[in-house]
Amino acid sequence: MARRGFPVVLSAASGTGKTTLSHLLLDSDRSLVLSISSTTRPPRGAEEDGVDYQFVDTPTFEAMIARGAFLEHALVHGNYYGSSREWTEAQLAQGHDVVFDIDVQGGRQIKAAYPETVLVFILPPSMAELEERLRRRATDADDVIARRLVAARAEIAAGLRDYDYLVVNERLEQAIGDLAAIVRTHRIRALERSEITGRLLGPAT
Repeated sequence: MARRGFPVVLSAASGTGKTTLSHLLLDSDRSLVLSISSTTRPPRGAEEDGVDYQFVDTPTFEAMIARGAFLEHALVHGNYYGSSREWTEAQLAQGHDVVFDIDVQGGRQIKAAYPETVLVFILPPSMAELEERLRRRATDADDVIARRLVAARAEIAAGLRDYDYLVVNERLEQAIGDLAAIVRTHRIRALERSEITGRLLGPAT
């Protein structure tokens, strides 16, 4: 019998490099699939529907909430975000481990639905480095950066309290290596004892 997959949640404060790490992790492990969130916010830059997000309007999203379509959902800065329940269950049943690039609130909801979920929080080397990274992006005004830093402290505190693993994104290669090791370790733990017994010893006589 094939192993059932498990969710891998990556969360971090804005500017920590979570999305870059999630895509590098996917590139390094073809057994992983990425959950594409639905959102009501408009596309940014070169974002594509169905690739970066499933872009929907607010009435559509709220109708999806009403019929229980989301495994987790949240209202963030005036826009909805959510992860498909049906798609996730289908992927897990097929033995795929599903990566979620979401916030701590969403991570808690997925852990409640799937206790086997691996919660990984990505940390910046320091708050000073996080501020520098936000400023280097040159996409936000000073007041927006200040708000992001306040939100980052709250997000980091929640991650330190609630998450299973912490990965510091100081050197990219080391951080992706740590993430890959976490996934491999959890796969070993997820193997059913009966599956191992059957593979090594054959059926009981």
